Amino acid sequence: MNYLITGGRIITATDDFFGDVLVEGETITAVGPALEAPDGVERIDATGKYVFPGFIDPHVHVYLPFMGTQAADTHETASRAALVGGTTTFIEMCCPANNEQPLEAFELWLEKAQTSSCDYTFHMGVSRFDQETRKQFEEIVKRGVASLKVFLAYKGAFSLSEEELYETLTFAKQYGLIVTAHCENAELIAKRQAELIGQGKTGPEWHEPSRPTYIEAEGVGRLMTYAETTGAHVYCVHTSCSDALEAVQTAQLRDVNVWVEVVLPHLVFDRSYAELPGFEGAKFVMSPPLREARHQEAMWNALRSRLVSTVGTDHAPFNFQGQKEMGRDDFTKIPNGIPSIENRVEVLYSEGVGKGRIDLNTFVDSASTQAAKLFGLYPRKGTIAVGSDADVVIFDPNAQREISQATHQMAVDYSAFEGWQQQGGVEHVLLRGTVKVRDGKFVGEPGTGEFLTREPTHF
Repeated sequence: MNYLITGGRIITATDDFFGDVLVEGETITAVGPALEAPDGVERIDATGKYVFPGFIDPHVHVYLPFMGTQAADTHETASRAALVGGTTTFIEMCCPANNEQPLEAFELWLEKAQTSSCDYTFHMGVSRFDQETRKQFEEIVKRGVASLKVFLAYKGAFSLSEEELYETLTFAKQYGLIVTAHCENAELIAKRQAELIGQGKTGPEWHEPSRPTYIEAEGVGRLMTYAETTGAHVYCVHTSCSDALEAVQTAQLRDVNVWVEVVLPHLVFDRSYAELPGFEGAKFVMSPPLREARHQEAMWNALRSRLVSTVGTDHAPFNFQGQKEMGRDDFTKIPNGIPSIENRVEVLYSEGVGKGRIDLNTFVDSASTQAAKLFGLYPRKGTIAVGSDADVVIFDPNAQREISQATHQMAVDYSAFEGWQQQGGVEHVLLRGTVKVRDGKFVGEPGTGEFLTREPTHF
């Protein structure tokens, strides 16, 4: 089926105009005012609506064995939630533990993703780097993965030694890969956690004090040193505080190639949510943790100024009952994560554009275009242009939505945004020319998403 989307206000990272979009097959073939409709084209009236490029979530976890349990979503449920929320592509963290083989893990994650309804690719996790794993990473790069993930956290599971970090970034520079990094300090966090638990401070409200802002900033600063030494291009994931931003800015003045991601929870929740009584705070435990409210304003300012390039989610869906509850007597055993793949676009619009914090072009740039450019998907993804994939979101700025676990598509038993009233909502979603969401309802089919191969660009 071919489509002509008519009369909408087309917004890209740089443009804002009224016009039509012609979709033929999987591709956008014309963009402009008053386009003629070829025979057999279905018209979609976008009058009074925004027409956005499909949104890209640069940081999700779907298949995730973690902290003695397993994430609640499957690729079928997570991709359905993503599409209903306007996300047409996500980049999943493929995260083998340090006792697992990277190539086997890549094959496993790829197999798990076969039920996805939206397009996907991976950041390949590096939890061990030696001559054996190096050969496997070379093969994974040949298979179309152009980004890595390293952890400066989670001692004994994912964290790298200093030597391994250096070798990983040297490898990335050689092959033109960008390295995404969780920036904290695994040793210091382990010490702080043990001290707090030993003092009887076991509730979720102690999660943030166990990994304060200066520990995150130290991790960013350490990554910057390694990036400057090796020349590697790096990307700080889920950056949560002004301290970390200052470390990035200092490095940029030294010409370090670094980009910054913020995730939705750090823009809209502060640490008081993790301090809710009755163990409710466990629903808001993630790492780095939610910060004091003043850091939210800093992150919004950095997003508006484009010091922050992208807005992701770090979607990591664990049920409150039976999973988050594993940590009732020890906050270090609470599976980390706030499920939000479904809510990112609408909440970012409502809290960002709707409240005057960011403009429409910044909204599209940070939630779609920058991810496409940084991770080797542009201009196939991330814009509305002739020759690009027909990934299109029709968005009604006048829609009123209430978020609730009772109606969401994610396979998790709570919503961190329960009862939030949203201004604006996703109405229609096309992925490569196929309607996946119509009038806000999922109409796609599982398994129709594609694995997106990428070429390295960060030499």
